[in-house]
Amino acid sequence: MRSVIIIETLDRVGLIRLNRPEVYNALNDELMDALGAALDAFEADEHIGCVVITGSDKAFAAGADIAAMKAWDYMDVYKSDFITRNWERLRSFRKPVIAAVSGVAIGGGCELAMMCDLVFAADTAKFALPEVKLAVIPGAGGTQRMPRAVGKAKAMDLCLTGRFMDAAEAERSGLVSRIYPADKVLEEALSAAIGIAAHSLPVLMMLKESVNRAFESPLAEGLLFERRTLHATFALADQKEGMAAFLDKRRPKFANR
Repeated sequence: MRSVIIIETLDRVGLIRLNRPEVYNALNDELMDALGAALDAFEADEHIGCVVITGSDKAFAAGADIAAMKAWDYMDVYKSDFITRNWERLRSFRKPVIAAVSGVAIGGGCELAMMCDLVFAADTAKFALPEVKLAVIPGAGGTQRMPRAVGKAKAMDLCLTGRFMDAAEAERSGLVSRIYPADKVLEEALSAAIGIAAHSLPVLMMLKESVNRAFESPLAEGLLFERRTLHATFALADQKEGMAAFLDKRRPKFANR
């Protein structure tokens, strides 16, 4: 039986490919369970400093698997803790994650990309939250992360119309970090991930936590968190090595502690 995800390791980077091409990588329980298990393994692996998640040329992910959920009723989704049970592992994943998006990122696929820390898009990528057309709403963070990424007006536009947003608009709006030609986007994401993973892992984790705190805190609390986290870096062996290497004009050799 073919695996619903493909896992690779390149240098200090973990690569996860969503692998349900026959349904444009629609997200079902099997895939989300496998994705969570892969993230668990990469988080436990001290050799891994960054993760890239990608799909196929045609689809990053075409949302939740409608065929699997069309017959569900309220008690089915409530008792099974739909989405909360196995869709939110990325939310608690502590290492940096880059989404390399080619083709469509629709509904849950768009939400999955937004859970990542960086989104690199192919120039052919398209993003949408079309749940309104099915008489439901986004449920994996679409109504919450999209306004934080692109502002209320653009988020309302996308959610209420269900329209597609191309890569250029997504970059202008702040949803996408970088755009590359379709045949280069994964290569560039992996290159960036290798560069990120070369830094001190505890500092990368502190940076991610601090930036995420900005979305969830008043400015004064966020600044205090940042300041205390900065102070904490001075307890790291990597901080001593990083500053010594700078003064010695050499490349630092981080021990990730």
